[in-house]
Amino acid sequence: MQLRYNFRVYPGPGQSAALARAFGCARVVFNDGLRARQESHAARLPYVTDTDLQKQVITIAKRTDERAWLGEVSSVVLVQSLRDLHTAYRNFFASLTGKRRGPKAAPPRLKSRKDRKQSIRLIANGFSLRSNGRLYVAKVGDLRVKWSRTLPSTPTSVTVTMDAAGRYWASFVVDTNPDILPEAGTDTGIDLGLNHFAVLADGRKVDSPKFLRRAEKKLKRMQKALSRKAKGSN
Repeated sequence: MQLRYNFRVYPGPGQSAALARAFGCARVVFNDGLRARQESHAARLPYVTDTDLQKQVITIAKRTDERAWLGEVSSVVLVQSLRDLHTAYRNFFASLTGKRRGPKAAPPRLKSRKDRKQSIRLIANGFSLRSNGRLYVAKVGDLRVKWSRTLPSTPTSVTVTMDAAGRYWASFVVDTNPDILPEAGTDTGIDLGLNHFAVLADGRKVDSPKFLRRAEKKLKRMQKALSRKAKGSN
């Protein structure tokens, strides 16, 4: 079973600029790959394979003057961005054929540079955890992480994200074994009611969660505080 752990990241000024370059290059590779497949489909040409697309928008593009700056970021970032495009197409095709459960998946769309939320994804050969608690990202450096808990195992991938507020986050994916509770060996009946949330067959009563009443008390306190404030003040 895979779990995701999110932590706040605090890059330095130079690291923020390096992350901005990585965000931009990942977005450009994704959009170039999407345009290549859209143009191929419009021209009724065969579907561009994953390998050919990677050669076209990464390997060959780096040798051109228009895309030479792709070499300034880690190749892992570019390859993973293109793999995200492949995954989006597979989900779309699986949704069309009915092989994918849930709501219909839309075809991938171009990413906008005006979107304040940007991200890059790296696998094990593009990042590592230092002994001093820093997160090393290839061609970015050691990032300071605010660890709120310990990872249960070595992460298999990490996604570095900048949200709309300009904050940076690191999301780690780790493989864990689920904790399966032992079988109790007994059955019990549950009676749902109004006074109590549930009454078990052995007579135990589970109190109802007072969400509404707690919210009403909090609202009352906040309204009192608001009434004491001057209109237009900070």
